[in-house]
Amino acid sequence: MPAPLFPAPLTLTSGLRARDAWPLDPEVIHLNHGSFGAVPTAVVAHQDALRRRADLSPVEWFPRIAERVREARERTAPFVGARADDTVFVPNASAAATVVYNALRLEAGDEILVTDQGYGAITMGAERLARRFGATVRTVSLPLLASDDEVVQLFADALTPRTRLIVVDQITSPTARLLPTRRIADRAAEQGVRTLVDGAHAPGLIADAAAFGGGDWWFGNMHKWPCAPRGSALLVTTASDRDELWPLIDSWAARDPYPTRFDTQGTIDATTYLATPTAIDFVEDEFGWARARVAISEIADAGAEMIAESLRPYGDEDPLTPLPSPVPSMRLVRLPLGLGATREEADALRMDLLDAVGVETAFTSFRGIGYFRLSAHLYTEESDFTAFVERCVPQILSRAGIRSTPATVIA
Repeated sequence: MPAPLFPAPLTLTSGLRARDAWPLDPEVIHLNHGSFGAVPTAVVAHQDALRRRADLSPVEWFPRIAERVREARERTAPFVGARADDTVFVPNASAAATVVYNALRLEAGDEILVTDQGYGAITMGAERLARRFGATVRTVSLPLLASDDEVVQLFADALTPRTRLIVVDQITSPTARLLPTRRIADRAAEQGVRTLVDGAHAPGLIADAAAFGGGDWWFGNMHKWPCAPRGSALLVTTASDRDELWPLIDSWAARDPYPTRFDTQGTIDATTYLATPTAIDFVEDEFGWARARVAISEIADAGAEMIAESLRPYGDEDPLTPLPSPVPSMRLVRLPLGLGATREEADALRMDLLDAVGVETAFTSFRGIGYFRLSAHLYTEESDFTAFVERCVPQILSRAGIRSTPATVIA
């Protein structure tokens, strides 16, 4: 089989390699951008400068923080296709979900629908909401290879007169696929059911992600693909009852309406929010976001094929898992039988391989099957996948009890 065709490494406007713009440890192979992101050096420097300003004159800095957050919100909201007046900053996706859950009022016997491809922490929040009111949580099972039409129909079939809320991922974390959330939300709205769209992975990967995602409420992380500092996410809503949404911290803007009450959170480090527009602009100025999405998709495709080819001789099923609605940056490669069968086992494998061979990876589990979920960004190169094949594949095969020949790079 011919070697997968990797795109040439991207370069900055200065001529340097794209990966030189990120302060990542060169001794570690970074193939898990999707979990915690990676912040470019220029953005780190900008945030450090903001913190320095705060430290130099705290009394000048903090009384004016709401104005600075508002300005950052006005610059950031259009990136996800939203109006600033509909958008607030929150620390992360889970915080956004908690803000919405805290505002909802249910009755005993009401239902919340989640999916078996949802993010665990968000599902746990829905379960806590249900316990508060004596409601129930039901899981909609979505086959890995279900088409968009099939997914929409599964939700439609799951609705009952007691359904009040749907919680659904725009891009699924364990399975790395795009779900038709707008169609799901529109179908649910016809029966008076509201939808919370978890777009944690969507900003940057999907143009105008909030507008595209739909729903009564949408949220997404800016610290993942937009490469903002960690602790930056957006919550977007045009719902008529959005004045029932409150920050997780009560502060001096508590009497303000939505969204301005979220601009003041007491004495916190808001530089994660303030540096977010700089991260967005960095990618746009150096590469252009449209070009970036294409480049990331090409490297993810080639990398997945390289890894799958290294595993094909050791299993009966093709390890490459093409999904009906893939996203630009993440791909699934099936692990040998018995590895990563549960979330706990998959997480343990991630840390075991990091400690053993210095490769940052993500392993996930779905219906008892383990997967390597690779996630690329602009700094990812062919050599990263070569290193994975050389370092990780022998470890994976050994843990699966499979004797292997020395790993070789596809020629």
